[in-house]
Amino acid sequence: MPSHKTPPSTSGPGGEAVRRRVLDAAERLLRDGRAEFSMRDLAAAAEVSFATPFNRFGSKAAIMHALSARRIDAMAERFAAAAQPADLAGRVLLAVDTAVAVMLEEPAVNRAVMGWIGTAGAAPGEALARSAALWTLAIGADDGSAAPASLPRQLALAFRGALSFWTAGELPDDGLGPNAREVAATLLRGVGEGCPTAIRS
Repeated sequence: MPSHKTPPSTSGPGGEAVRRRVLDAAERLLRDGRAEFSMRDLAAAAEVSFATPFNRFGSKAAIMHALSARRIDAMAERFAAAAQPADLAGRVLLAVDTAVAVMLEEPAVNRAVMGWIGTAGAAPGEALARSAALWTLAIGADDGSAAPASLPRQLALAFRGALSFWTAGELPDDGLGPNAREVAATLLRGVGEGCPTAIRS
């Protein structure tokens, strides 16, 4: 049966500002332990009309994907601002540490976000592509290494695996970093990049 939904819009007066306002309100609700908030709750928290979250995003799942994108953007910004190791392994592990630090700043909020983006929505999300872009940034331009083109995607999949077990409570907060570093180190060794200090905390 064809869908007649109107695509969410970011245009119009203050479109981006309104999107940020809705996302900020969603984060406040998550911080308050209200992961099951309704779109009506969200509209009230953002002080916008009931239709606004739907018009700007389309669904609660899309809002959670947008919150995930915020986190990946924060990871990329912090990584880019840090002093960059000269070697590939060092840069990848710095990216791991940066990503883990972002996730552990607000564990309850980020577990809620991860739980949502792990479910199927009306349309595919962009978390994998965004995450792969972060690892592409970490690998950097041609640095003389023989890293395969598939490495950013493989690192994205590996890190998402660690996050999934952390989200489910199978990895404690203090276990996320070491496990994420270990799996990244394993991938790097698999492509011939030495990583002797990979799993040191």
